Amino acid sequence: MTFEQLVTDYGSFGLFLGAGLEGEAVAMLGGIMSHRHLIGFWTAIVSLALGSFIVDQAFFQLGYWCRNSARVRSIQRSAAGARVLKTFNTHPYFFVLSFRFMYGLRIAGAVTIGTTDFPWLRFVLLNAASALIWAVVWVSLGYVCGQAIEALFGRLGNLLHFALAGVAVCICVVMLTIIAAKRRRGQRLNKDE
Repeated sequence: MTFEQLVTDYGSFGLFLGAGLEGEAVAMLGGIMSHRHLIGFWTAIVSLALGSFIVDQAFFQLGYWCRNSARVRSIQRSAAGARVLKTFNTHPYFFVLSFRFMYGLRIAGAVTIGTTDFPWLRFVLLNAASALIWAVVWVSLGYVCGQAIEALFGRLGNLLHFALAGVAVCICVVMLTIIAAKRRRGQRLNKDE
């Protein structure tokens, strides 16, 4: 069995799992896979949206069930927790639609929303819409990157070129993570002064 056949046969399940574990890098990989015709464009979107939706629903429920625990209350009293709650209380619908797009807030955002009195059914509907928008954005971005990579390398016919594309995406994600972490540290230091 070739690598491409493996990805074609099990790709949507991998994207489904990866959406909950990693997120954006897996979603971009879904777009690249779609561009390579290893998986359908809409299949990638549905797999990623469903995986992201289910994980965020689980964290929402976790927040709801653990809202009275000492650990959750201490997080809510922290400076970051207070900012999240303030933003949520000011614009609850916008926050529910956008927290998955805010780096570092996806899990905390879903747990925090679960600790509030936000209606469960509204969260389900807004979370589903947000997951679908998120998947469309990232798969489309990966698809476009797939076109750029193909133009750069020619037809990605062997595993080496596909691996290089994956490494390039991972390097971009790591660089963005480091930049975001430095910005957060700088903001914390400025607030402490």
